[in-house]
Amino acid sequence: MNGILLVLLGVALLAVLGSLLAGVFVMARGGETDRHWSNRLMRLRVGLQGLALVLFLLALMTQA
Repeated sequence: MNGILLVLLGVALLAVLGSLLAGVFVMARGGETDRHWSNRLMRLRVGLQGLALVLFLLALMTQA
């Protein structure tokens, strides 16, 4: 069970990194794409960070 949580945590952390990099790239590019996607990508990043935090806490709680 703990191994599955660690794998899910790793996937969630990679998703956070991916959404962060995509958001920064879109913001740096600017223009119409920036107005449409940058806020959505940053909201997605915050949600994924919350998911990663919950998975981290679950992994800690099942460690014992």
